Amino acid sequence: MPLEIVKVCGITNAGDARFAAEQGANAVGLIFYPGSPRCVAPQTAAKIAAVLPETVLRVGVFVDEEPARIRKIAAFVGLDVVQLHGDETPAVCQELSGLRVWKAFRVAPGFDVDSLKAYPCEAYFLDAASSGAYGGTGRTFPWPIAVEAKRNGRVILAGGLDRGNVGEAMRQVAPYGVDASSRLERKPGLKDRDKVKAYLEAALSGKDG
Repeated sequence: MPLEIVKVCGITNAGDARFAAEQGANAVGLIFYPGSPRCVAPQTAAKIAAVLPETVLRVGVFVDEEPARIRKIAAFVGLDVVQLHGDETPAVCQELSGLRVWKAFRVAPGFDVDSLKAYPCEAYFLDAASSGAYGGTGRTFPWPIAVEAKRNGRVILAGGLDRGNVGEAMRQVAPYGVDASSRLERKPGLKDRDKVKAYLEAALSGKDG
């Protein structure tokens, strides 16, 4: 089953964004959470967004941000999607009505997949839980949980994906999309282009690199 979304997240510069798009990514993540080492200012994000083809989604990642500020940044940068990666409530998703919203969930043992149904959003973004971190940990979680979650809607799979496991993840889960960030880096915020290329080749072919 082909993926609808193949995303590279934590992009901090135009060169990495352009390279990811050239290698087949159709979504690029720009992080606006100050606690992340991959955080970019709206002005920088706008410059990155400007170099991307129209076919590539500009995804803004927010953590417990005020809906009004999310809307302001989305308009300024030209975001196509907002990804809520904190502890946002269903009401926050509702306040962002009119925007494309992906709601992220940190998956740990005992995660209740039916809790997803309360959130009005385009897709559920499932990432591995880690104490004190909102994603970008390089860890996987048990993929059967993502299979169960699909009964409630579209699932974008994240958490520890790279060239070596994204094909297997796709075979097990058949998700709507996949996302990778920290395992594609030389250091936080700076992508290793060989790793990006290999991940994207594996995701687009469905075969582990």
